[in-house]
Amino acid sequence: MDFILILKYLVLGLIQGLTEPIPISSSGHLQIVQHFFNIKTTSLTFEILVNTASLVAVLIIYRQDIYRLISNGLGYFKTKSPENTRDFKFILFLIVGTIPAGVIGVLFGDDIEALISDRIITVGITLIITGIALWLIRNLRGRKNDGDLNLKDAIIVGLAQAVALIPGISRSGATIVAAMGRGMKPETALRFSFLLYIPVSFGVMLLGIKDLINDPNLGELAVPYTVAFLASLIASYYALRWFMGIMARGNLKGFAIYCFVVGGGVALFSLL
Repeated sequence: MDFILILKYLVLGLIQGLTEPIPISSSGHLQIVQHFFNIKTTSLTFEILVNTASLVAVLIIYRQDIYRLISNGLGYFKTKSPENTRDFKFILFLIVGTIPAGVIGVLFGDDIEALISDRIITVGITLIITGIALWLIRNLRGRKNDGDLNLKDAIIVGLAQAVALIPGISRSGATIVAAMGRGMKPETALRFSFLLYIPVSFGVMLLGIKDLINDPNLGELAVPYTVAFLASLIASYYALRWFMGIMARGNLKGFAIYCFVVGGGVALFSLL
């Protein structure tokens, strides 16, 4: 067994897991590490697995919210109580918010990837853009709860998620910035952001099943893939738990500064 290979996938899995929930771009960090440390994955299977691991972590953490939404959403067709109506509308807004990233990802995902592939300076620039967005909303304290959302909120947050298809633009950062910019409370913005992540991530997983099955390296890399999956799952779980505490305190300034430093450093080194 190649220990170095396993270690490589362990590191990449940890990076995916640690950076997926927090607003510093997991895709951007994976590109940075693979570029500067010359460690490459051989297929889409790795990306599918580590993203699925992050999805599992989100499902575990938000399991009670998911159960409530499903229960009350279905209950709406029987009893239009305030709770059922609120959660039914919330589900509809999640569906609406999923559409932009789903459509753009299916139609233009490969073009976006080809446009910026191997151009690490793009990641540096987009990290700086993420930092600017986080800085602009660092002091916002909205008032909107789950029941106060409207169609415009869902569309704007959904468009922000679509923009995050560009590596370096954080998905959680873009959606949280948009949500808080629309006046949502930090906890509402965070919940909407990660419940919005679930259908998109499921879509990526389903679209990638064919690549997973046809991966010629699946047998050879079974152990490294498993290590990466578990590392991403555990890291995603604890990173999201930690970030929930950060959001409760409303302190996003540190993430903005981090994006400025890393983005600026990557952009500078890519020009040398």
